Amino acid sequence: MIDIINLSHRFSNGILGLDDINLSISEGEFVVIGGLNGSGKTTLLKHLNGLLLPDTGMVRLDGISVSKNLMRARQLVGMVFQDADSQIVGETVYDDVAFGPENLCLDRNEIKKRVHDALTCVGLVNLSYQRPHVLSGGEKRRLAIAGILAMESKILVFDEPFSNLDYPGIQQVLEQILSLHASGHTILIATHDLEDVIVCADRLVLMKDGKVVKNGRPAALTGALVQLGMREPRTVCSEMEI
Repeated sequence: MIDIINLSHRFSNGILGLDDINLSISEGEFVVIGGLNGSGKTTLLKHLNGLLLPDTGMVRLDGISVSKNLMRARQLVGMVFQDADSQIVGETVYDDVAFGPENLCLDRNEIKKRVHDALTCVGLVNLSYQRPHVLSGGEKRRLAIAGILAMESKILVFDEPFSNLDYPGIQQVLEQILSLHASGHTILIATHDLEDVIVCADRLVLMKDGKVVKNGRPAALTGALVQLGMREPRTVCSEMEI
């Protein structure tokens, strides 16, 4: 589903953000991208839907280059940013989720259906007319997830999804992510702290200095974490009802 080919990106200040990345991700995979802050995780994710464009190389989604069809890429790949507040644009929870479908110029009944279905999926339908900024941190992340579900994105990308959340908020968001994976979505999570997700993943990709340095089954790569300056996870992902 995702093919990343010889991808490199240099920022305007001259710093190399990505250095010749090659990576393929299959439909339905659950992939965790680990690495310290500044390793290139977020920069890589932003290339998946054209928020950043490469200097060399390309990203293909189902065989079509992202740069050749940005609208298609942004419908296929939905991203939840670390700062959920940065994605909130509506005056109400309903308005926020409706924003994307409205920009697709969909029929009003189709928009209502998508918003209702998305809010039901993340458990926020009873808060449809609440002001988003009074929601808890976990609820805001789930609202951001609802926004990309309403766009019917097949690939869901999460950048540090558990950052600044308390334990209940982490559990809410993790349960939602696992449920979406079980329903057939392709999941990518970028994080510097693997504690909550490493054993839930099909594959672990480790980055350093803009490069992929390890790529494989999580159980086989835990020994490499200390070498990269990362903390080894202590807990095991519990089974959740999804």
